[in-house]
Amino acid sequence: MEGIWKVVKEFALTAGIRLVGAIVIVIAGFWLVNFFVKRAEKRKGIKGVDPGARTFIRSFVSVGLKVVIVLTAAALLGVPMTNVVTLLGTAGLAVGLALQGTLSNFCGGLMILIFKPFKVGDFIKTVDHSGTVKEITILYTVLTTVDNCRVVIPNGTVSNAVVTDFSAEPTRRLDLEFSVSYGADLDVAKKVLTDCARGHELILGDPAPAAYVKAHGESSVTLLLRAWTKTPDYWTAYFDLEETVKKEFDRAGVEIPFPQVDVHVK
Repeated sequence: MEGIWKVVKEFALTAGIRLVGAIVIVIAGFWLVNFFVKRAEKRKGIKGVDPGARTFIRSFVSVGLKVVIVLTAAALLGVPMTNVVTLLGTAGLAVGLALQGTLSNFCGGLMILIFKPFKVGDFIKTVDHSGTVKEITILYTVLTTVDNCRVVIPNGTVSNAVVTDFSAEPTRRLDLEFSVSYGADLDVAKKVLTDCARGHELILGDPAPAAYVKAHGESSVTLLLRAWTKTPDYWTAYFDLEETVKKEFDRAGVEIPFPQVDVHVK
């Protein structure tokens, strides 16, 4: 028993102390990293950085510092650093092969932050999804859809896809199509369209609204109204004009045709 107690005592005085120290380093180090990252985000210089880049840098710095803390704890336990480096190199190769998609997402995030095809707050559309960009993290881009759903897209997918940014320009053009009967006075119909656009408070006067005959259909003539508005006002102006034009067509006697079937009974 004395021999066993001596061994336990020696372990407690050597390896035990190192083990406790390593645990303290990891716990305190992780807490300090989280504290440092949160404090750094509140600094004026950091606040001026693009929100997407800020989120990406926060994730990258946090992970990098925590890796350093874990390596420090391993060194305190007496693990040879040469062996650790060799192990990390071998593990890195294996992980790199196994996590090619993750590395692709990381590189995709870097490409997004460097070339800025879009930024946090923009409304974008990819091949499969559309929504407002809420976050650009180290691996994923997070969107909020118009019906308030959260969509998480890998950065590798976003960086390699065709992305339409609807918020990139300060103004957008409305292209609205309306069908009128062949018996309708086209000049009157076009005047109604342009008057509706000019009279709307969200439609810009320059470029001026314009109406055109776009196509001759089987049972109607298609008119095209083009008008410009500020990007944030696009959908409000769109729905307002759809309703206003219908009411004004009714007042002016411009017929909007609809499919009909005549049945003759013999």
